[in-house]
Amino acid sequence: MIIIDDIIESIRAKRIRITDHADEEAYNDTLSLEEIYSSVLTGEIIEQYPDDKPYPSCLIYGKNIKNEPIHSVWAYNIETKASVLITVYRPDPDRWIDWKTRRKP
Repeated sequence: MIIIDDIIESIRAKRIRITDHADEEAYNDTLSLEEIYSSVLTGEIIEQYPDDKPYPSCLIYGKNIKNEPIHSVWAYNIETKASVLITVYRPDPDRWIDWKTRRKP
């Protein structure tokens, strides 16, 4: 299970990689790296994906300085203590209850 403090520490230590997909999604949703990182620092893990490969990952819900919700998916390599930003987006209110619980289809 991933602990958010491990991802926060990897961000502070600059042990992070950003996938091309995450970079594209951030651009599409006009999200800066600064606000993505900030949303993690004050965020919480709302879903865990322990079976993801090559590393377990999790969905983090946080907010930017304007109090807008941000979701980001991070993988964490326990051996190198490095994180990978897999994707990031502004959650759709039609798909989320309180930004933390998925609405049933």
